[in-house]
Amino acid sequence: MAKLKTVTLGCKVNQYETQYVREGLLGVGYQDASKDEDADLCIVNTCTVTNEGDAKSRQIIRRLHRENPTARIVVMGCYATRAPSEVGELPGVEEVVTDKRELPDWLGRFGVLDAPTGISGLSQRSRAYVKIQDGCLLRCSYCIIPYVRPQMYSRPPEHVVDEVRRMIDRGYREVVLTGVHLGHFGVDFNRGKPKSEWVRLANLVRELVKLEGDFRIRLSSIEATEVTRELIQVMADYPDRVSPHLHICLQSGSDSVLRRMKRRWGTQRFLDRCDFVKEHLDRPALTTDVIVGFPGETDEDFEQTLETCRNAGFSKIHMFPFSARKGTPAAEMTDAIPKKVKTERGKRLAALETELRIDYHNSLVGMNLQVLVEGHSDEGRVTGTSCRYATVELPAFTRSKSGDLLSARISGTHEDRLLGLVNAT
Repeated sequence: MAKLKTVTLGCKVNQYETQYVREGLLGVGYQDASKDEDADLCIVNTCTVTNEGDAKSRQIIRRLHRENPTARIVVMGCYATRAPSEVGELPGVEEVVTDKRELPDWLGRFGVLDAPTGISGLSQRSRAYVKIQDGCLLRCSYCIIPYVRPQMYSRPPEHVVDEVRRMIDRGYREVVLTGVHLGHFGVDFNRGKPKSEWVRLANLVRELVKLEGDFRIRLSSIEATEVTRELIQVMADYPDRVSPHLHICLQSGSDSVLRRMKRRWGTQRFLDRCDFVKEHLDRPALTTDVIVGFPGETDEDFEQTLETCRNAGFSKIHMFPFSARKGTPAAEMTDAIPKKVKTERGKRLAALETELRIDYHNSLVGMNLQVLVEGHSDEGRVTGTSCRYATVELPAFTRSKSGDLLSARISGTHEDRLLGLVNAT
């Protein structure tokens, strides 16, 4: 029996696509290789968002070749698309898949005659990811993704609904809707139709919440301009079905930097959207991404970023030092920021994030929150993620298993997490 190993780097979309390939291969007789078992086929799904992503991809490919010297290594993903020749020269690589739209045909060469329209689950994960959209038409000056995933594509809503139903039936209690540009779901098949007939993200979510079962929907990253009244309304209408959490990408809190990034809004418009969310949802979690050290970012620009983050009231900030991606306009910009300055600014942003997270966690004390059980702490306490994207610790005696969805009353905070007690049923 042929043995298979898969490795995924990067985003939730990549994790979904790896599972799509894995399920197809398992369906024609492949078996997952154990940790110490040689594989016949290794699939590596790569990331190229940063230079570090490229380096990690190369490192993993080389390690797989050392550990599985006779294996056929197939590389896919954004790094493979961006630099296929570079990837193809790595040891053990026999094939580079440069376009993920070709995956059904590629699987057909392995005997997968009926390519699936989706997946049935994700191994070793307590939540399910469902890819609903691919491609990005934006041209943010720092981002390589539109060059490696340029084709806008939305899955038919009925396929998404069927897949989410399968996930619920398999016991998943949290389903994360993900895509390269999530908020552009529907844009492609709405072209030429009157607005009254458009199907957008809000319409899809409203269909999903009607499914039977004990589950919740969470949205992955979204742009500020796509936080629509319709989307917030469905979140407000179904607070137990749709997690009150939005990851709204900021990237910079300085208007001058945002213009050089070619983002589509200024800070005031961004903050207005955050305020709108807070007005209509009860203590929502707002998380974001921020790039530190974009070319030409002055001390004043960075101070403005800190102020914008403070005004937005983020509960979590994912910080990324600027990484120039060859082929993007930002890579050609002058006025590069020294590494030392990036590091110092990163530390200040991290300190602000800690302050904001503490404030937000304190605001949740006394609330009843849904908690998705995911494991145990070093002290043996049950741990999970709340609907508001905060880690929650429950007493060690809590009767539960990974993947359970519990209602817990938040009794306090400790360091970077909430403390809670499960409500009696």
